[in-house]
Amino acid sequence: MLALDHGVVNLAGRLRVSGGVPRSLRGKPFLMAANHIGVFDAFVLMAACRRLGLAPRFMLAGGLLDAPVVGPALRASGHLRVDRGSASAVAQFAQAAEALRTSTAPIIVYPEGRISHDPGLWPERGKTGASRLALSAGVPVIPVSQWGAHEAVYWGTETVNGLADILPLARSGLTSPVRRPTFRVHFGDPVDLSPFEAGRPGDAVKAHAAIMRAITDGLVPLRADEPDVPRFVDPTRPTDGHSPWRPGAGS
Repeated sequence: MLALDHGVVNLAGRLRVSGGVPRSLRGKPFLMAANHIGVFDAFVLMAACRRLGLAPRFMLAGGLLDAPVVGPALRASGHLRVDRGSASAVAQFAQAAEALRTSTAPIIVYPEGRISHDPGLWPERGKTGASRLALSAGVPVIPVSQWGAHEAVYWGTETVNGLADILPLARSGLTSPVRRPTFRVHFGDPVDLSPFEAGRPGDAVKAHAAIMRAITDGLVPLRADEPDVPRFVDPTRPTDGHSPWRPGAGS
């Protein structure tokens, strides 16, 4: 699946990867936290990880894992399920923490929980799930910043509950059969979470802020020529959100 994904990404655009994962973390459990800029960015993230010799697993919405064809392949590949707001969410969190604690492959999460609605496509405030997971499992967090994947496929829809929600995105096609966007992915240094403890009041929020700032710091140079709003305009992406992390925004 990673090889197939890499071919699709190369067909859609040019992949540029910077940074890396310390050798000391290879073969050990760790979490990767990435900004979410479009429906194609998961494919770009997987291709970037493959270039570094990593085979990551995602925490995915349950609807995607239940989709025909795609769902069974994702489940067989070991991706983890999360049903936000459901009665099983607490049990799934515990299972994810245990899976992360014992995994030899990194797990990727999107701390924002959705594609950013910020007009400038900077990271939104997000949720503390990623920080709580890292603190609970006692594993390092690698911040991953990405830019350019939003140009490949339109945003399309807020939720994915099955194959019917994926097909319209596929039909939106590439932005141009001639122009191929550049997909930039940067793997930052591990976030220092040593001041924080699992279960201590307020620490998950502080750890989350440290992770989001690290992601944003890595994003700034990737979009140096687009500091305010993206040049590429996706007419289907909502712009009613707000980013407290963007440079100069304040929280």
